[in-house]
Amino acid sequence: MNAAVLTNALLAVLAVVMAGLGLSLTWDDFRRLREHPRAAVLALTLQVVVLPLACVGVIALFKLPPLYAVGLMLLAASPGGITANLFSHLFGGHVAMNLSLTALNTLLSLVTLPLIANWAIAHYAGGGQVVPLPWQKLAEVIGVIALPVLAGMAVRRARPDIAARLDKPVKALSAVLLLVLTVAAIAKEREALLGAAGELGGAVLVFNLLSLGAGYGLGRLVRLPRPLCIAIGFEVGIHNSTLALYLALGVLQQFPVALPAALYSVSMYLTGLLFGMWLRRSR
Repeated sequence: MNAAVLTNALLAVLAVVMAGLGLSLTWDDFRRLREHPRAAVLALTLQVVVLPLACVGVIALFKLPPLYAVGLMLLAASPGGITANLFSHLFGGHVAMNLSLTALNTLLSLVTLPLIANWAIAHYAGGGQVVPLPWQKLAEVIGVIALPVLAGMAVRRARPDIAARLDKPVKALSAVLLLVLTVAAIAKEREALLGAAGELGGAVLVFNLLSLGAGYGLGRLVRLPRPLCIAIGFEVGIHNSTLALYLALGVLQQFPVALPAALYSVSMYLTGLLFGMWLRRSR
């Protein structure tokens, strides 16, 4: 699988993932955030402010090289996605709240992700290793995120029966495609990934666990109901790694920048499962 094929495959998978998200959303999901204002404010503050700052701390702690640092910041700036909703459903989270947060986080990322990405590029790779996101590419990214979501929502509004039938199969297809694509990318670049795992794996794991724990722990600290805490934990702890991969490979065209998301896309299933099992034991 050459670089062009991988980039196009990422684009296709990302479109399927975002369309699947749209099939499960209605405008009521945005309105639902008003029912739990403290939970919404906490989750959005974590996603937009706390996680990028925590990521800067992890980068400093592990002394990551510039391109790895940019890749980890891309991951931190990526919103939650379908996998977060799935984990929340499996382990007793408030799934409706997950859907609402994912919808709003996805919209916010149209603004916050380019800002954080370009800051990271200037701060960590200012020596010309990575070119900041140009406006043309920003428009492309916005289209990749927004258009499939809107298309899915349009189907849900016009033909809710069709959307209901497609919802689970499209989500399952998204998970399978992402897994196949991840395995294919790892097989193609296994030497690079194995070489990076020792230097990068610890930082990716710590950031993932920190994200999961912060969402759940801070929710408990401000005395939110436990299902909302679980929803926030998975929402801010399980990121849309496909988007980070696409930005690294399809937009920035830098394979080292994609390595954090590639490692994360493998490890997040294990960390999410272990975190969910811990949640069940800690009731």
